[in-house]
Amino acid sequence: MNSASATARILVQALPYIRRFAGKAVVVKLGGAALDAELDQALAQDVLLLRSVGVRCVLVHGGGPQVDVMMRRLNMVPEFKDGLRVTNAETLEVVRMVLVGKINRDLVGTINREALDDPVAVGVSGEDGGLLTVTPRESSLGFVGDVSHVRASVLHRLLDEGLTPVVSTVGADATGQPYNINADEAARAIAVAMGAEKIVYLTAAPGLLQDVADEGSLVHRLTSAELYGQMESDGVTEGMIPKLRACAEAVDAGVGTAHIIDGRVPHALLIELLTDEGIGTMIRREKNW
Repeated sequence: MNSASATARILVQALPYIRRFAGKAVVVKLGGAALDAELDQALAQDVLLLRSVGVRCVLVHGGGPQVDVMMRRLNMVPEFKDGLRVTNAETLEVVRMVLVGKINRDLVGTINREALDDPVAVGVSGEDGGLLTVTPRESSLGFVGDVSHVRASVLHRLLDEGLTPVVSTVGADATGQPYNINADEAARAIAVAMGAEKIVYLTAAPGLLQDVADEGSLVHRLTSAELYGQMESDGVTEGMIPKLRACAEAVDAGVGTAHIIDGRVPHALLIELLTDEGIGTMIRREKNW
């Protein structure tokens, strides 16, 4: 009886959030470091539950660690500059193979298995239908691009059909040449173009920490202006900076809120979106809480 009562309290707590987010777009970015078969299953359940109550979820994924593993298997040496992967033609082939051909298919399969007799997940590359148009970042990085245009209608049409897009972050320029895209930046561009209510980054960290050595120092809420200040802190890791910048730029461009949460926690997405306590760091443009 106590367990049933606790469940009922959770459902009652979630109801206002369900009403608020019904019909709204939520972009969820899953980092390669947070990819895990068991956790992916929990995420699939979260996405399907949100879909069932009317939330329009788009899942965007990276896969940097998995690309590194495959490169080493092929006797290739990963190279980075300012946190971005140097991507020559051979590396680009590996990126496309891993992101589009492996991780994307695995995530789509996981969601559709959880959906049982109603498969809803659709794999989409940024190259498909001109979803992500890019311009080259700089010649020394090779085929690394910045998103210059998002054809958001591709995603809206899939969502209108009741489908759940799973986006791999390889785009193309105006000539059709593929480019590797930083997944944090791609998710931000997609959220802004869709007019999303929320963008959520699932990471291998609890969120933004005041002290990286102390997970109890989690910063629960801050504004985009405060976040820019945090990026200057010595305590912010290099890998977290692109996510922080993407969050700040997303909310400044009109996305309702941005969230950085611990993707290693089962059902972290539901906890963050549908409970009062939440689980990670939330960013707004202005302090209105």
